[in-house]
Formats: sequence, C-alpha cells, structure tokens
Amino acid sequence: MKTLIPNIYILFVLLALTTHAQTPVPAPPQSKPIALTGGTAHLGNGQIIENAVVAFDKGKLTIVAPASANPNLSGYEVINVSSKHIYPGFILPNSQLGLQEVSAIRAMNDYQERGELNPNVRSLIAYNTDSEFIPTFRFNGVLLAETTPAGGTISGTSSVMELDGWNWEDAVHTPDIGIHMNWPSLMRRQFDFNTFTFSEQPNADYDKQVNELVQFFIEAKAYSQQAVRETNLKFDAMQGLFEGTKILFIHAGGPKEIVEAIRFAQRQGVQKITLVTGTGAVWVSDFLKENNIPVVLQDTHNLPDRIDDDIDLPFRAPFLLHQAGVQVSLYCAGALHNGRNLPFFAGTAVAYGMDNEEALKLITLNTARALGIDKRVGSLEPGKDATLFISEGDALDYRTNNLVMAFISGKRITLPGNQQELYERYSRKYGQMK
Repeated sequence: MKTLIPNIYILFVLLALTTHAQTPVPAPPQSKPIALTGGTAHLGNGQIIENAVVAFDKGKLTIVAPASANPNLSGYEVINVSSKHIYPGFILPNSQLGLQEVSAIRAMNDYQERGELNPNVRSLIAYNTDSEFIPTFRFNGVLLAETTPAGGTISGTSSVMELDGWNWEDAVHTPDIGIHMNWPSLMRRQFDFNTFTFSEQPNADYDKQVNELVQFFIEAKAYSQQAVRETNLKFDAMQGLFEGTKILFIHAGGPKEIVEAIRFAQRQGVQKITLVTGTGAVWVSDFLKENNIPVVLQDTHNLPDRIDDDIDLPFRAPFLLHQAGVQVSLYCAGALHNGRNLPFFAGTAVAYGMDNEEALKLITLNTARALGIDKRVGSLEPGKDATLFISEGDALDYRTNNLVMAFISGKRITLPGNQQELYERYSRKYGQMK
C-alpha cells in the first residue's frame, strides 16, 4: 500500500495531462489538385527555383517548374505563396519518435527488447501515432521519421513513418528498411563523480563480442542457403541484408571501430551499409568515400567526443565530411525532444562552412538516400510524394522558420499543437496578444 498510493497519484496526473493535450486530428486524403505559386522552391537537391509553381494531385507531385514556363493549372486549386519558401519535408533518421513518451516512466518506453541479438524486433508495430512529440516536430518541418529500436548488439528493424495518421498502418511510409547493429567499443568509458571526468579502459570482452557477431552472421547466411529449414524468426529477418532489400545500419563511434565494423559487414556479404556515428567519421573520411558509405552524423549541437578534439568539431563535421566527398545526413543524438531542432542542426552547419542548399540536403535528399527512400521523397520532383511545407523564411534559421502550411503525401495537415495552444492562451491572458 505504501507504493500503491503514489502510483495512483501519478496515474491521475498523467490522465489529466493527456486529457488536456489536444493532438491534431489526422488529415483526410487529398481530394483535389493543388498548385502553390509565387514562392521560392528549395528543391532539396541543391537547386532553387524563384517564382516557382509546385503542384500535386493524389498525393504525388505533378509540376515543379518556374512560373515563366506557364504550366497548365486548369483544374487546380491555386494557392498564392508569394514571398514565402517551399521545402521538401525534413526527414529525421535514427529516432525513437513514437516509441517513447515519458522517459522516466518505464511503461511509456517501448523501443528496446531483452537480449542482445534481436533483428526480428520491428519498431513499426509499436509506433504510437498519438504521441505528444509528433506535433512539435511537424511544426518545424519534420514530416518523416525513421522510428528505430535501440539496445543490445542487434537492436531490431526500423521503418520510416509519416508524421500523420490514425494508427501505424496509416502512418507507415516504408516498412522494415533495415537492421541496426551496435558495434562493440574498443574502449569503455566510465564517469568519475569525484573528478567529473570520463576515464577510458580497454574493453576486455571486445574479441568475444565480435566473435559472437561473426557466428550469428555466418549462421544467418547458412540458413538462407537451406532448401528445407525450420523457421527461425531471427535468421528470417536477416535475409534482406544478403539479398540487398534491407540496409545494415552500423552504429560505431571511434575511427577503428568504424573501419572494423564496415569491413566485417562487407566480408559477411551485406550489400547495403549506412554508418550511424559521431565525429569519429571525420578521421576515416577517405575510407568512407572509397567504400561509398553514407554517414548519418550526430547533430551539430554537441560537444566533441574526445578531450583533444577542437571544441567546434561537431559544428564543422558535416562540412569536413562533405568536402571529403562523403554523403552526410543528420540525426539527433541527444534526448528525443531535441529532434524537433533538426533544421537548426543543419543551419549550424551553414554557419561553419556549408552552402545553404547543401546543408538542406543533410536533412532531405541525403537522408532519403541513406534510408533507401529517395525514389519517393527527399526532393521536390514530379512523381515523388507531395510531402512538403511552406515557411515564411529560411527554414534552417530558427528566427525565420515559421510554417504556414504543410502537406504529407498531399494531405494538408494541422500544424498548431498543444504548445501553440498554450502560447496563445497565456499570451492573451498576460496581454501579449489580442
């Protein structure tokens, strides 16, 4: 009874909070053709069209052209967005969005399973479309997210989700795109509360952990070659890696671990590899370019990985990798809620050397390529999904990124969420708004 009363109290508090919070209602499918005219279109592939016409029908882009081309807009609902900017929807990779709500409450976290080798775990079916995080991401232009399991050595299988829908079946964009593998670290970091510093010790179990991975991959590949076999869910989930239908997302930190992990995957016959890492990638950029490995880099709003790194290395890392010829995209390495700042991570890269349109690719086309979904999203091109938004200013600058309209697969979504509602309510109360 001593623990029952506090638990009941917490439950009532949560119920009160969820009752108050107003999650926007999912949008209906696009019912008529729409044309956006007069705005500046940032295509996401490095190109800009001033005074553009961007039109779409049945959820697909039909026209992306300058107004001077006089495209036929007969039958379209024309929306004038002069002086505004049109962008492809931003894509957030490697996120627990929809799998985590209140991190301090265990029952509200559904992104990790027990055990070390869980390729058969699918984040897709655990995705919560009613998450209170989702509207806060959409308001900054993040319209797609890779929902990703975590933990263990092989965490599971991720999927790309649209940030609108009644349930996961509605919201799924591309299911089961790849498997996430956490490569063992050569060094183990421990925090010393006496000195408030990290110390590093060699990982005595490194060879054992690598050998376990080698054996698992060998068995998974042998399983695929059996004409008659007893079903094994873990090995079944691995088959796409050898067939080229799934991506192996390698999570590795240090330069040595990056090289060893990629060479391991290549030896095992994995056909598609994407690296999820931090600034350690900078030191092996030539190796990554040579092997044509896309890099999903931790966000720029970070501290260096090592004490002898330059303090601004995380800010410069996207530009340094881009200069070296590596395809780079960005993810949020910190708390889940920071993922809403994805466009401003790219904006920081602009401040540290990147061209504005190249920085835009960090969160649009480059990300789509790293996730294997670039045939549908990532840039504004006829035939691709009409997943885009209109902003009053530069979407990579938090001072001017103010969304006025957004579409996911042609559906016009509701942008204001609970945060905007509370802002307006208290602004009226204290005289900031009329």
